[in-house]
Amino acid sequence: MSNYANLPAPTPEGGLSRYLQEIRKFPLLEPEEEYMLAKRWVEEQDTEAAHRMVTSHLRLAAKIAMGYRGYGLPQAEVISEANVGLMQAVKRFDPEKGFRLATYAMWWIRASIQEYILRSWSLVKLGTTSAQKKLFFNLRKAKARIGALEEGDLRPENVKRIATDLGVTEDEVISMNRRMSGGDASLNATIGSEDESSMQWQDWLEDESADQAGDYEARDELEARREMLGQAMDVLNEREKDILVQRRLADKPVTLEDLSSQYDVSRERIRQIEVRAFEKLQARMRELAGERGMLTEA
Repeated sequence: MSNYANLPAPTPEGGLSRYLQEIRKFPLLEPEEEYMLAKRWVEEQDTEAAHRMVTSHLRLAAKIAMGYRGYGLPQAEVISEANVGLMQAVKRFDPEKGFRLATYAMWWIRASIQEYILRSWSLVKLGTTSAQKKLFFNLRKAKARIGALEEGDLRPENVKRIATDLGVTEDEVISMNRRMSGGDASLNATIGSEDESSMQWQDWLEDESADQAGDYEARDELEARREMLGQAMDVLNEREKDILVQRRLADKPVTLEDLSSQYDVSRERIRQIEVRAFEKLQARMRELAGERGMLTEA
């Protein structure tokens, strides 16, 4: 798929509200229209057909990206990664399988976002122990389960319960909750000036085909994938973990030269270990997804 330079892109300078208004202008596709466009792409590599499929699903990508708020990452970049996953889905979509592009694209969009989270450890500042990883990917679910919906610091009794449930210290719960409470503006923030209609971000992300049951199912799947990310990190050996952490987790990444001296190997060998470690994480994610039946359409 060659030219997507003319796709709208969210930027911190332009503001997400402007981007969300812009993508709202692209019409949704009827099933028959989507099928014919997909056929044109598969059989003729028609880039215009692919472009229309992508633009008609930008709202879906943005909506899924909003589900990953609270990870300490710029929302504009998360949406951009979601769009990358969407383009990959369009590239691989087979209209003869009998399901809609949106159903197929959801997996690719989420996978792209999750890989971005892994690449952005230096911003997320994940802990390196299994318990800390579990805390990071399950804190919001644990808060929702006990009805701890307050903003800011958690009440002491809620801190204690979450710490017990997730097997971490109370200090770790407090620290992680503070890290994850910054995030971007609320979905309930108003778009536009006060003299305009009081539309909110979530209004622009409305999915006309959604239903409550489907929404709950999607949220459960998101939580499952967050948990899988934590599990996948355990696939690395100690040297791989150390190199990947020093290269991607540290506020100031260690140079290849320094690590080559530390491990008494070449800089190229360190680079290879780093790349291989990340590939192993990705492969393990795919395995875990397969075990849970999440790759049936990929």
